[in-house]
Amino acid sequence: MIDLNLDGRRAVVTGASLGIGEATVKELADLGAEVVFCARNNEAVESLSTYSGKVTGVIADMGDKASTEKFLDIVEEGGGADILINNVGASPSRNFLYMTDEEWQELHELNLLSAIRCTRRLLPKMRKQQWGRVVMIASGAAVYPNAALIDYGATKAAMISISKSLSRKYGADGVLINAILPGLIHTAMWERAATEIAQANDTTMEKVLENNGRSVPVGRYGTSEEVAAVVAFLCSNAASYVNGTAIAVDGGSAAHI
Repeated sequence: MIDLNLDGRRAVVTGASLGIGEATVKELADLGAEVVFCARNNEAVESLSTYSGKVTGVIADMGDKASTEKFLDIVEEGGGADILINNVGASPSRNFLYMTDEEWQELHELNLLSAIRCTRRLLPKMRKQQWGRVVMIASGAAVYPNAALIDYGATKAAMISISKSLSRKYGADGVLINAILPGLIHTAMWERAATEIAQANDTTMEKVLENNGRSVPVGRYGTSEEVAAVVAFLCSNAASYVNGTAIAVDGGSAAHI
């Protein structure tokens, strides 16, 4: 029997205002975990916190070191974490030649350093108790680089590398560390991109999404819930021998051996 029960586990999810983060919070709570999440938007924190008595939201800007550390202080005061989902991130589309040092640094602070800071703070408890799960929400853009998402892809590739390095070091301590590589997932980010394309081509966002979805072998965009289901599996005892992997959740787009 597959054991997906997370009763008694405490999970932390970063950047859960919507999309994959929000879906992951709900999935983990549904499986029995107590979930603490963060978001910059107070409305999102209040809304998602009402989903379940097992869910608690905290306002935090993970692109800011002081705010991140304050969030982690709250997490540790509540008992630390057994599960960490490093989900927060942004994916601005911009031209390499016009990107400033500050823009590179800001995205690395949000996408990469937030994951490093959270993992560094919460890993010791997992090691001590000889059980833990860390999941990095990376991206297919990490292994299939896109010129318009050059800094985003770089941060996500680094997340995969870090997860594999840490998995080799801490697997013997019962801490399993993996990465997820979402492909085309129907989130607000892709809706914004589709809206820009639609406006430039006198069509609709829905039509753009439909056309883009045809490029995926299964013929459509994925959902945040489909990604969250894989995340939840990796957090469970059913995945007790899955460590150091980078799992594509992309409908078959990553067609390589």
